Amino acid sequence: MTETERTPLAVFERHESNVRSYCRHFPVVFERAAGHHLWDTSGRRYVDLLCGAGSLNYGHNPPAIVERVTAYLASGGPVQSLDLHTTAKAEFLERFTGLVLEPRGLGDFVVQFPGPAGTLAVEAALKLARKVTGRTEVMAFTGGFHGASLGALAATTSPLLRGAAGVPLTDVTILPYGDAASPDGTDPVTALERAFAPRAEAAPPAAVLLETVQGEGGLHTAPRAWLARLRELADAAGAPVIVDDIQAGCGRTGSFFSFEDTPELRPDLVCLSKSLSGMGLPMAALLIRRELDQWAPGEHNGTFRGHNLAFVAGSAALDHWRDPHFTEHAEELAAAIPTSLASVTDVLPTGVAEVAGKGAMSGLRFADAKVADGVQRALFRAGIVAETSGQGHVLKLLPPLTMSLTEWKEVADVLGDAVLRAAPRVPPSASQLSAVV
Repeated sequence: MTETERTPLAVFERHESNVRSYCRHFPVVFERAAGHHLWDTSGRRYVDLLCGAGSLNYGHNPPAIVERVTAYLASGGPVQSLDLHTTAKAEFLERFTGLVLEPRGLGDFVVQFPGPAGTLAVEAALKLARKVTGRTEVMAFTGGFHGASLGALAATTSPLLRGAAGVPLTDVTILPYGDAASPDGTDPVTALERAFAPRAEAAPPAAVLLETVQGEGGLHTAPRAWLARLRELADAAGAPVIVDDIQAGCGRTGSFFSFEDTPELRPDLVCLSKSLSGMGLPMAALLIRRELDQWAPGEHNGTFRGHNLAFVAGSAALDHWRDPHFTEHAEELAAAIPTSLASVTDVLPTGVAEVAGKGAMSGLRFADAKVADGVQRALFRAGIVAETSGQGHVLKLLPPLTMSLTEWKEVADVLGDAVLRAAPRVPPSASQLSAVV
């Protein structure tokens, strides 16, 4: 056996598919996790700002949630139940409706469990919108990421992911997102109005699908006026609005849903996953305005619709949303992170980097992707795990909402030092600025 074959990573090189990605940026083997920390097999501790790509909003292994899950297992409760009625599902539905939906004026929504992955929630939303309207075409937006299954992938604009499809990705029109002009210079509102303009050769869209804050697309945030106009046009066309809140939801932007500060948007369907279970267990849900719930029984299904451990964990996680100390802290952290990042960009040459995102889903967008990569590597050497998005230009930071402001300040200081060391001393060129997505 060679020296390479004896390394801790050798088993993954030998047996796991080449498709793995995150691990290539963080080449260690993790064996323990708690709160906002990870430990590798050598005992080194890391601050986790990746947090399962937003699936660990309450941190790793929250004790109160773990206790509820282990107690349920010990009691012999069913783990897999298809869509049978269980006490675990009943508790989750009652708590989710009472603590999340009704206080936000969404009490007329019902919940569909499409399976364990976020992309399945998107697939169900698209399929239901097409069934309800009898139309096929969906409007989506540049920079959107909605999943890697074919229906969701058709609305995802990543060239890498689309290129792997192997078949044409059809029945989706991609429009410029709310803060980006189209290639011909058309502003996003005008592009929307043109797309919705009545045309004899085309039916109105079946739905409009968007993220109010784009995660993988590079932390672009939709302007409120653009969202309001989108809603007006969709209403006029009779097209349901689908908000993909899979990464931006469950408190990531400071409120439970990312769209709460834009009441004009009023989504008809909302896709959730990631932190819905509270501790990273696979779980997804589609929230459906009641009048749109036109499924026939069994018309859309899947084996793992009844993951009762996720229901139990999700119910326990909802305790956070009845605790004013948690909700106040989540808002404070959501405000503190962009402020800290602005203090970093303020001392950089003009155009090197800008603050991007919203709340605890924020980061730094660099004109030069090589700088973002350099900062990410420097952070990892310093014991901080963070990812990049937006075709490598954006350092994306997703700390747990339970991280204290003092702990965040310590991380922000390390981040600021890493950025200052990696950033260029002179402003970027016009070509570098134009490359930022």
